[in-house]
Amino acid sequence: MRGRVVSTGETPASAGNIANIVTVIRILLAPVFIWLLLDDAGHDGYVRYIAAVLFVLAITTDSVDGLLARQRNLVTDLGKLIDPIADKVLTGGALVGLSILGEIPWWITVVILVREIGITVFRFIALRDRVIAASWLGKVKTVVQAVAISFALFPLWQFLGAWVNWVNAVLIVLAVVLTVGSGIEYLWQAWRLGRVRRVEAPE
Repeated sequence: MRGRVVSTGETPASAGNIANIVTVIRILLAPVFIWLLLDDAGHDGYVRYIAAVLFVLAITTDSVDGLLARQRNLVTDLGKLIDPIADKVLTGGALVGLSILGEIPWWITVVILVREIGITVFRFIALRDRVIAASWLGKVKTVVQAVAISFALFPLWQFLGAWVNWVNAVLIVLAVVLTVGSGIEYLWQAWRLGRVRRVEAPE
């Protein structure tokens, strides 16, 4: 835990730096959000709105901790490990909760979770000695997922009408397409990188 916590510099950063603290807060907010979502039980009352706002606040911290880590040179191995975990816990919990409430089909939740968990495990096991930068498709996927889930969490149909449900459906389907597409792209990049490394390796 020794090292820089907030200040920028070239010396080693502490595992307990501000960027990692923000990430841990996101992880801790996830079960609170999920509990509120399920406690509302689909009644679309004030508890549902609290859960939705909490999700938006939590998912927003994803960009905050990354910005802090890069700008202040606070990138650590712990941060690289827990940041994607925090994202998957939050979005995965939201999808499972919405499926339990019958608002999102289970197959959509399963497809997204299989992709997200599978790629995360693959990244840590198969690619621990090299890094594949996030592609534009992967970044768009992340944003669309956050927007689609946020839109699904707020029961806006109460004020705007049933057409909102169609918007929800389009956003969720788009999130699924981008999730699968970015996953395939990531595996393709990993295969190409592995092939290049095998060619360059000495006999």
